[in-house]
Amino acid sequence: EMLASRSNRLFAAFRRDFRCVSIWKNSPDSKHSEPKHPSYRNEATLDNLVACYRTHGHKKARIDPLELTYRRAPEIEDALERVKHLSGKQLLFDDLVFDENLKSGSLDDFVNFLERVYCDRLSLELHHISNEQEKLWLAKEFEQSAAEFRLSLDEKKRIGEQLVFSQTFDTFLGKKFGHVKRYSAEGAESLLPFMSAAVNYAANDGVEHVVVGMPHRGRLNVLVDLFKLPPEVLFYKMQGNSLVPPEFRRDGGDDILSHIAHSVDLNCNGKPIHVTQLPNPSHLEAITPVAVGKSRARQHRLGGKEKVLCILAHGDAAFPAQGIVTETLNMSQLPGYSIGGSLHIIVNNQLGFTTSPEYGRSSSYSSDVAKFLEIPIFHVNGDFPEEVVRACQLAVKYRTTFQRDVIIDMICYRRWGHNELDDPSLTQPSMYKAISSRKSVPDLYAEKLANDELTSEVEMKQKEQDYADFLNKALTSTDQFQPQEAPCRNNWSGTTWPGKDTTVWDTGYPTDALRLIGVKSVSHGEEMTLHPRLFRSHLEPRSKQMTTGESIDWATAEALAIGSLLHQGFHVRLSGQDVGRGTFSHRHATLIDSLTNESYTPLDHLVPEQKGFLEVASSPLSEEAVLGFEYGMSIESPRRLILWEAQFGDFFNGAQIIIDTFVSSGEVKWLLQSG
Repeated sequence: EMLASRSNRLFAAFRRDFRCVSIWKNSPDSKHSEPKHPSYRNEATLDNLVACYRTHGHKKARIDPLELTYRRAPEIEDALERVKHLSGKQLLFDDLVFDENLKSGSLDDFVNFLERVYCDRLSLELHHISNEQEKLWLAKEFEQSAAEFRLSLDEKKRIGEQLVFSQTFDTFLGKKFGHVKRYSAEGAESLLPFMSAAVNYAANDGVEHVVVGMPHRGRLNVLVDLFKLPPEVLFYKMQGNSLVPPEFRRDGGDDILSHIAHSVDLNCNGKPIHVTQLPNPSHLEAITPVAVGKSRARQHRLGGKEKVLCILAHGDAAFPAQGIVTETLNMSQLPGYSIGGSLHIIVNNQLGFTTSPEYGRSSSYSSDVAKFLEIPIFHVNGDFPEEVVRACQLAVKYRTTFQRDVIIDMICYRRWGHNELDDPSLTQPSMYKAISSRKSVPDLYAEKLANDELTSEVEMKQKEQDYADFLNKALTSTDQFQPQEAPCRNNWSGTTWPGKDTTVWDTGYPTDALRLIGVKSVSHGEEMTLHPRLFRSHLEPRSKQMTTGESIDWATAEALAIGSLLHQGFHVRLSGQDVGRGTFSHRHATLIDSLTNESYTPLDHLVPEQKGFLEVASSPLSEEAVLGFEYGMSIESPRRLILWEAQFGDFFNGAQIIIDTFVSSGEVKWLLQSG
């Protein structure tokens, strides 16, 4: 109620053009005009200033650890010029900002607050959001967190430990496997505190499963340091061995080092949570819709969106450039594809291989392509892991509250080239001159903890040595390691790995049951009003086919096949463009009431207490992301058949990347079942 009562006044200023504000209130408030304590309201003027910072503060925020460019916000400079006349006066700030300790003060007090909140190491973009209540909620949470966010001693030590482990891990691999491309987290080590915080905050919100899709940068660090992948697995692979046991190795099966996947059960403050990090193909961002689809299928299986969180990591060059990202974002609020919001983090190296941002995108930020979705974007300096964790806390809270995607753009850098064998100074000499002279993120944070007397250099060095000893021990035991990966596990444990011989299955179904399915496929409630043409072209012909058993057409055969699975208790999902009616008006898997526009799926009403159901998901005009999403759904459980229909033959080509990197090769590379 408080938010609703304040929204009209506070956010009316968001709609104004701050370069031509002409509303001024210079007279003192009558209630506070005593000579002894002169206090001025100046609501319009100060409202404009607040709205200006909320809208443009990110432009001058100190979010670039390299500080290679000068950041400024001319709109804020103009707004400050307009309030100079308030200098030296006692001002009232009631209801202007969300800080209980800032009720009144000088103009400098007010400006310092706004600078600290909106222009420091963590900033927020929300001006592209049209829902004013949502913007107000974000402003409230952001401003309050700037004053109230505190990490405990244990949480700070945990961050320090995670950063030290990441640096030790990268140093160890650099020494022992200097010839191997590992795509280290160096320069982006704050990714680990982010991932850890995301899982912990999610667990506190009741999430039971986390699905992670991420590319190669920092992937090995996250797998080993956070998600408990045994280092022996990694070292065995780095020595050139295959992680696919010989008995399951086909057609050159296995994949490269940076595509390894893993699942683990973690305990977050007494709350169990299962984390699945999916395998990653070489093609950038292809994993994005797959992870979202996997999350939706798991939500279906567990019975609620609130039980599963999808975390997606992206590169700064790929996020705006790979169209599959925008396609996936576009699906995020659609009925057949929503998962209650994904948590995105852009690991922003400020560089794509050797391509600088000015050649890689036409926008100010990598994240700008996501603004069409009207979701908040947090920009944060990766050199400040506590601010990264604060951004994560805000993002998880937003996602939980509004069930929408949210983006964290973590500005960092890449210590080495695209891989450790590449020399980036050939193409970015100025950037890498700045990088070479910088202390690492773990070292900077260790110094902060020591300066705050929360730990000592000796203690951090001991953690580093202990972790190096742990890795060394794992390396020496790698000779005894044997890959244990096997297909048909977990949800797929009831299925069988096929042998080399061709097998023939009896897929027939009792005739009486098929007739029942056929009749039910064109049944509908008497209260429904259907288009007259449906009776002539669809309902009556199919009923006749069921009576005579003759002239069975494609659509009828399809309905009988799908219905036979539903009849046995299996679920079926049919996805693609216009699949409900069918491109050629032939399917009519869903019937539409001509008066109410309500839909009805006849095959979901075959028998009382039906166990298997048909989900008809008419998709957006996209192929690659949609098929990726469906593949993600298909790898969750053999109890749900996932069908994707390319609307026309050549539309198939738009999904070729997913077909090549997942559908046709996922089982060979990763022993991953799809069905």
